[in-house]
Amino acid sequence: MNFLTCYTNKSPLLMEGALGERLKREYNLSFDADVAMANLVYTSEGRQALTHLWDQYIAIAEEHNLPFIATTPTRRANKERITRSKYTEDIISENVSFLKSIEESSQTTMFIGGLMGCKGDAYQTKDSLSIEEAKGFHSWQANLFKESDVDFLFAAIMPALSEAIGMANALEETHLPYIISFMIREDGCLLDGTSIHNAIEAIDKATKQKPVCYMANCVHPRILYSALEKEYNQTPLVKERFGGIQANTSSLSPEELDNSADLKCSDSIELTNEILKLNDFINLNIVGGCCGTDNTHIEQIAKRISNK
Repeated sequence: MNFLTCYTNKSPLLMEGALGERLKREYNLSFDADVAMANLVYTSEGRQALTHLWDQYIAIAEEHNLPFIATTPTRRANKERITRSKYTEDIISENVSFLKSIEESSQTTMFIGGLMGCKGDAYQTKDSLSIEEAKGFHSWQANLFKESDVDFLFAAIMPALSEAIGMANALEETHLPYIISFMIREDGCLLDGTSIHNAIEAIDKATKQKPVCYMANCVHPRILYSALEKEYNQTPLVKERFGGIQANTSSLSPEELDNSADLKCSDSIELTNEILKLNDFINLNIVGGCCGTDNTHIEQIAKRISNK
């Protein structure tokens, strides 16, 4: 079964929990100034830590008989950053190969996503690209993922509509399934003020091969609930096309999270209860964790969504 078929079946898919925060806090690993976590595949400490975290999440998926999604830690490994770093474009294929080696030892259905992100800061919009700029900029990385044979592409925490459209245009040209995931405020809008409904409508209209679905990540489910509760987002389009969350354990705003020195957490039961409330508005097909989550959060989420 391929990723698109699995998603279309509407059975829940479990997505990984946090990597970055756990790698820093549990393993004391530092990240590269240019490509962030993507260079960890070149160190024994990085490979061991990544393997341990993914093995934890995979074991949870296996226990609860859920298909599992993992993404390469490459959100910052775009063309500009790789070019100015000491690494080459091979860093993309090396990350995919490493994750595939972990997949081969798993006993559950697993899909590998090529993780991408906006060119600038995902927590603000001042450096967001235009549609044309974004398509040209993101095509390079998208094509490297296609050559590496990932199962799908995942554009994470996109803060502005223009760059999200250009990103979608770049991703659809690979003919791989892809997901666009937004950075969302409690007012029901992306950081540039575009409502969730209008963003989905615009991207769907701008693409021939539409995203498999839309998601939000790095957001607390309570914030997403409030966002979806807004009248302008309570539409058939949002209900049909919005399909998942990678939940942050903190309910702070994007600006507060971006400037926070401390990790903000809520416990696993509280977070999972808030996630399941989202089904009042949408059918959550993909559920995972972002900053603040660990194996205890993912375990609770898996337990609950496997029985919903």
